[in-house]
Amino acid sequence: MFHFETQLKRLKHEVLKDVAVLAIEDKLDDENLKSIPYKIISGNTPTYRCCVHKERSILNERVKLAMGCLPDGDHPKIEFIDIKDKKQIVYIIEAACDRCPINKYNVTEACRGCIAHKCMEVCPANAMIRVAGKAYINQELCKECGLCKKACPYDAISEVMRPCKVSCPTGALEVREEDRRAIIEEEHCINCGSCISACPFGAISDKSYIVPVVQELSKEDSNIYAVVAPAIAGQFGPKVTMGKVRDAFKKVGFKDIFEAACGADAVTVHEGKEFVERMEKGHKYMTNSCCPGFMNFIEKKFPDEIERVSTTVSPMIATARFIKSKDNLAKVIFVGPCVAKKSEATRDELKGDVDYVLTFEEIAAIMDAFSVDPENCEEQAIDEASIFGRGFANGGGLTAAIENFIKDSNIKVDFKPVRVSGAIEIKKAMTMAKVGRLGGNFIEGMMCEGGCTGGPATLLPPMKSKGLFIKFSNEASKKSVIENDRLKEFEKINLER
Repeated sequence: MFHFETQLKRLKHEVLKDVAVLAIEDKLDDENLKSIPYKIISGNTPTYRCCVHKERSILNERVKLAMGCLPDGDHPKIEFIDIKDKKQIVYIIEAACDRCPINKYNVTEACRGCIAHKCMEVCPANAMIRVAGKAYINQELCKECGLCKKACPYDAISEVMRPCKVSCPTGALEVREEDRRAIIEEEHCINCGSCISACPFGAISDKSYIVPVVQELSKEDSNIYAVVAPAIAGQFGPKVTMGKVRDAFKKVGFKDIFEAACGADAVTVHEGKEFVERMEKGHKYMTNSCCPGFMNFIEKKFPDEIERVSTTVSPMIATARFIKSKDNLAKVIFVGPCVAKKSEATRDELKGDVDYVLTFEEIAAIMDAFSVDPENCEEQAIDEASIFGRGFANGGGLTAAIENFIKDSNIKVDFKPVRVSGAIEIKKAMTMAKVGRLGGNFIEGMMCEGGCTGGPATLLPPMKSKGLFIKFSNEASKKSVIENDRLKEFEKINLER
């Protein structure tokens, strides 16, 4: 039914699907949950690890995450823990961590065996010695401080970073000294999910809301709506249009779906007006607020700049509030490529707006559990947002939307945007902004490279899905933000955080 780019994606899907099936059948007892790893790995020959016992142990931890439980390998039981009470979303699966036996620093052939041997002089652990006239690092003594690399005049010492650690934008991912396993320092983590994508062993994953969502969908009187991120276009392959996606959602039990892009149009207008007001008050710059990873990053690393963040809610929240204004008994589920959206939904000032957040991976598992193949679904009309609202999923899309709104509304303001995506560019832009050298007055920051289409929980990589996404965006009948008739209805909605 679904194609997976990697075996890690396939295994995660199988676990999520099997847990969803048990939720549908109301069989979420300890015995059935513990049987899932044996169902997925039925033989006695290991495929990826040292033995099937380890492979099943890792799958057992994935089952816990799918249930909303801590992946605690030492815990004998699978116990459901309410994930809405937990701020942390991303966790290490210790059993899956390969402990990357990588020596961080190594002496290369560029070493000249110089007389000054500055590398030896600066080493606090006496790990640097001379062998055959050249520098050599005793890895048993090395503390990986990096002083030798900084001291070498020939740059003859290479640095190899663990992929999970390299990917972390805040330095929250560290390595435990005693066993070299990865650990997450939660006080520094922004739950962006970059490390999930980076780890080639699948040792990092996110807690899931799949069980309570499936339980809601299984009710005869369910009143549950989905707010769907525009990046979903193309995620199920070239044969699945957004019209078929809408039908697939209804077939699994959703009352209907709403484009988050429609909320993006409303956010564009509100944020555009906010920008004008701030510039009139003499503010130096403003940032967007639609990317929770970016917002969390500013809060953790640039707390003095938090007042520069727009007070406008994200399209997810705007659309959810719109739905609940029409149906106060509605349950609202956001579906997107983003792990950080799960943390956004738990923010104190936004609690209750979105009931649960699912990723594209999780909605695919739900469809599979309900035996709904989106490729075989019927076409349904979907045209609620402008081309610019849908464009929010691309890096620079929000900026393009605000530019369109300013132009078509004949607003006189000096709008000088700085578009950045990915941790490196964001750090650079925020650092320049802090010291007054930004070179603009608006920062659009997207924590994922290229924007939401490059999120950690996508089914297909951007190179395969982007063309289909652009096609869907271009199909919008509304070619300007202000052409969206629903903007009048959004005027009654509180779009402030």
